[in-house]
Amino acid sequence: MAVALAAALAVLPSAAFAHPHVWVSVEATVLYDNGKITGLQQAWTFDEFYTAQAIEGLDKNGDGKYDRKELAELAQVNIDGLKEFDYFTFAKLANTDLKFAPPRDYWLEYTAKGILKLHFLLPLQSAIPAKAPGFAFSVYDPSYFIAFDFAKVHPVTLGAHAPAGCTASIRDPAEDNDNTNKTKQLNQAFSATLGTGSNLGLGGFQTAAIQCGKS
Repeated sequence: MAVALAAALAVLPSAAFAHPHVWVSVEATVLYDNGKITGLQQAWTFDEFYTAQAIEGLDKNGDGKYDRKELAELAQVNIDGLKEFDYFTFAKLANTDLKFAPPRDYWLEYTAKGILKLHFLLPLQSAIPAKAPGFAFSVYDPSYFIAFDFAKVHPVTLGAHAPAGCTASIRDPAEDNDNTNKTKQLNQAFSATLGTGSNLGLGGFQTAAIQCGKS
């Protein structure tokens, strides 16, 4: 029986949200086209415990492997369910919220290490100028059921056609104490987007920011 991520989240009581129950490592590629940022290509690597539950009963041919076809239904159920949670992806351009269109090109991979990895492309509803200052995003679950962290290796990549001089950086919550108010204000804006009921402290999640040098 497959365990869909969003379905598991939905049925647990709110009291269970005090600690994470699923761990996800996030890799994201910022997508560019015609001088604009068009969206994010994401890959979520799940923990082995969620994987073991999710793949139960999915090896239809009994070969001990899980191909895209066998995982297709689970991928669809997860994508459908994650819509309710905005795919846990929140983006800002300075103080303006950015909205995403429905995901495309989604599929699940069963990696050589025996864990699930969800791939999907999340387009922006409206593309933004590639060098517009203040573009940042976070992948985060306000309920704390899922613990999202950017991957230690290649957490955020700038895709093809990114302007020269642009870089990506990851800010951890603790870094706010040692930096200017810019990151703190950004995290406050994210907290406002997620709502006052999210129990967020200032900067209680990792934020990816894109900076571009002046032309």
